[in-house]
Amino acid sequence: MTGKYSGQKAVGSGPQRTRHCLLVPAHGFTLLELMIVISIIIILAAVALPQYHKTIMHARETVLKDDLVNMRKLIDEYAADKGKLPQSVDDLVSAEYMRKKPKDPITETDDWNPQMGDDPYTGDQGMIDVHSSSSEVSTEGTPYSDW
Repeated sequence: MTGKYSGQKAVGSGPQRTRHCLLVPAHGFTLLELMIVISIIIILAAVALPQYHKTIMHARETVLKDDLVNMRKLIDEYAADKGKLPQSVDDLVSAEYMRKKPKDPITETDDWNPQMGDDPYTGDQGMIDVHSSSSEVSTEGTPYSDW
């Protein structure tokens, strides 16, 4: 078969064109293939993201519980050693019972709400407990400030 110009063969005609297409691999992906892959990634992210946030919140709550237990233990140790209750969390730091005030993992600040009460050693007021300064509600349904 000849083209418009004499001596030239038509491009893409006959069995030669078919063999050439079968032997040369495709370069790249089609738009449909890319859209399917992107859709699958979006679906997986939509499933994983809520679980990720739940895991992060659980970790923060666990750290808060641990910090509260440690500070309450240090309040008792301070009282036993000094014969009086501390007046604030800063007293525990200045007396070197703690290196520094821990950050509340919920509020991400080092503000804590001390609960004051009667000091059985001196009869004065002192810090008998410590709570989070967060006003949020935990995943358990209780306010962090009640822990």
